[in-house]
Amino acid sequence: MADDDNFDLVVIGAGPAGYVGAIRAGQLGLDVACVEANNYEGGPGGTCLNWGCIPAKAMLESAALARKVQAHGEEMGVRPVEVEYDAGAAVDRSRQISEKLTGGIEFLFNKNDVEDVRGHGRVTADGNVHVELEDGGERTLETDNVLIATGSEMNTFPGFELDGEKVIGSREALELRDPPESMVVVGAGYVGVEFADVFDAFGVDVTLVEALDSLVPGFDPDLGKALERSYKKRDIEVRTGTKVKELDRDASPMALTVETDDGEETIETELVLMAVGRKPVIDDVGLDEAGVETEDGFVKVDQWYRTNVDGVYAAGDVAGQPMLAHVGSHEAIAAVEHMADADPHPVRYDNIPSVGYCHPEVASIGLTAEEAEEEGYDVKEGKFPLKAHGRALTAADNEGFVKVIAESKYGEVLGVHMIGHNVSELIAEAGMGRMLEATTEEFALHPHAHPSMAEAVMEAALAAEDRAIHI
Repeated sequence: MADDDNFDLVVIGAGPAGYVGAIRAGQLGLDVACVEANNYEGGPGGTCLNWGCIPAKAMLESAALARKVQAHGEEMGVRPVEVEYDAGAAVDRSRQISEKLTGGIEFLFNKNDVEDVRGHGRVTADGNVHVELEDGGERTLETDNVLIATGSEMNTFPGFELDGEKVIGSREALELRDPPESMVVVGAGYVGVEFADVFDAFGVDVTLVEALDSLVPGFDPDLGKALERSYKKRDIEVRTGTKVKELDRDASPMALTVETDDGEETIETELVLMAVGRKPVIDDVGLDEAGVETEDGFVKVDQWYRTNVDGVYAAGDVAGQPMLAHVGSHEAIAAVEHMADADPHPVRYDNIPSVGYCHPEVASIGLTAEEAEEEGYDVKEGKFPLKAHGRALTAADNEGFVKVIAESKYGEVLGVHMIGHNVSELIAEAGMGRMLEATTEEFALHPHAHPSMAEAVMEAALAAEDRAIHI
């Protein structure tokens, strides 16, 4: 650990980019400090560990258990007699998991000699970091390098500002111990479809509103269509191609005006959850004072996450799309290894997995068939439905499919798209295969354990080869 206030690297932000970058720097022998403003009343780990990825997935696991008991308990020999659903207990469990993991980061900081500095950090004109400490004091950290990893915050738009009571974001949703009878979720990306899943399982009358024509926009369109069918079976009201116009907060229940191609209509609801994306945190970080350039609201960086200012790097949500925790971690590793001359590898943005942890889960990597054709590939496709999948049937969760997109001549896998039980775990196989330029034949030749969900990837590859066995 550095003496006094002199460091090789100061990281601003302790989220998935910041804390991972700081730990990697410590492993490489750099004297490093990680500054965290702690605006979310938690430990290191950023929004993801405190009020995002981790607690949301804990809530989704509770929802999955509730949904399975409701839908399949009796047929599986578990009769749901006098079962009570306690959202408050699920919230408490999610907080305990977050606290355990943030405590783990504090342990890792100590293990890797990372100084944990609690306060608001800003880059100064001379490339150092000035910190307003939590205890009211001040401290200037002199450093050779700065890594800006300040992350992102919830977005909204005029007329739908968050008030914490009638219009909430994901932070407030994760503390909702007494859910309302009705809720409108605005936005059907990752966050929207996940919270619709959670609150439907706990008995809320959920309406999911999306301005675009499909759920989970940006995924293969077939995934959005399949997810919409699944949600409608659960009586979640899905409104795609629908824009929110205005909200009467004084009405009881509130009156939300929406607009479709057919005109305007009103939806009554007790609560509105805004899930319309996130925006980077670049204000009050010292960017102007230090002369750091921004572009389209993000810090402008090169392939090694260097800004236009020598010694100042940026990684994670603040540095551009895709704004995903696992992307930020790998960006920060590449940035730190670059500044340490440790032979870094660039992040492959064409091989980033995207996952929605709703039920059924959705996961995607690489190109869709349409994107592949636009890039000039002659495409072949294989699709395996989970209704024919033994492991999915035993789990009472056989909605969905696995689709493999491949180049026709050699069979190189260009993209894999999935919806169904535990597909968040299957997508890693597809990503590793694409990293190694695997073909559909190679996916098919590998004996997958039986019965396992992973067999669906093999079966889809076989289908692409016109050799499907089980369909």
